[in-house]
Amino acid sequence: MALLEVRDLRVTFETHHGTVRAVDGVDLALEPGETLGLVGESGSGKSMTNLALLGLIPAPGRVEGSVLFEGEELLGRSDQDLRRIRGNRLAMIFQDPMTSLNPLLTVGRQLTEVLELHKGLARREARARCVQALGDVGIPSPEERLDQYPHELSGGMRQRVMIAMGLLCEPALLLADEPTTALDVTIQAQILELMQEVQRRHGTAIVLVTHDLGVVAGMADRVAVMYAGRLVEKGPTGPLFGTPLHPYTRGLLESVPRLEGAAGHALDSIPGSPPDPAALPPGCAFAPRCPLAEDSCRAERPPLVDQGPERASACPVAAAREEGAQA
Repeated sequence: MALLEVRDLRVTFETHHGTVRAVDGVDLALEPGETLGLVGESGSGKSMTNLALLGLIPAPGRVEGSVLFEGEELLGRSDQDLRRIRGNRLAMIFQDPMTSLNPLLTVGRQLTEVLELHKGLARREARARCVQALGDVGIPSPEERLDQYPHELSGGMRQRVMIAMGLLCEPALLLADEPTTALDVTIQAQILELMQEVQRRHGTAIVLVTHDLGVVAGMADRVAVMYAGRLVEKGPTGPLFGTPLHPYTRGLLESVPRLEGAAGHALDSIPGSPPDPAALPPGCAFAPRCPLAEDSCRAERPPLVDQGPERASACPVAAAREEGAQA
């Protein structure tokens, strides 16, 4: 049985401009000890997917579908039930630590509370565990940092506090939303190595949301690509990066800076901008920016279709051209 099974997940918001489909029919599955990279441009629905899994979609958002975690349905559970799961078996590293940490409580109080609540540790024992956790994420003088407030730490240190908090209870599933965005490359490498070590020791599964495709290539077993709230491609990391099946995936990969190439070579980019989520075009949402788009793409939304072992793509045009090239 999969650790996490997400079926037809939908997150919608009713606004004055119409219905915003932030997440639109997402299907995902994750095994224990596996890392899934969730990639796409800003506003594609990656972070909203993670928040929906945790039951943290703010009003007036509406969540539909199914989220099975360890065989139990999470959608529709009471806040009290979800609080017993959050931070314990299911944890999240949030993207913005300044709004995620309580400014009125010391760092130590916020960390020890996690262990006291979910593991039943006495405060002294919990504090000792937290000192070790802060040291593990590269924070100097961790004993002193526990007595400081979030505003007394740098942005990078606050981010490392959030990572330590997410790993404290050794969760079965860790949702990591841009976990290394505010960190320099040396600390970033240290944090990623720590996450992988926790994964090896405890079989933790990770959903990694990031714009850094290099991090995805190094950490993820499988990749899911989102655009305008929908999955457009998914598959094992190596084959997906080597032979992308969707034009959007290909565009993301081609826009990554490379060391090789002629001096002065212009960086490739995807033309245009993502669509307004309250006014999505008919058919494929990527069609207005797609070099392969045909009339059929603009008329009807293409489904995500299996394209070989463990691979799926939502572009019939690219699939047909690939078949023609192989014939």
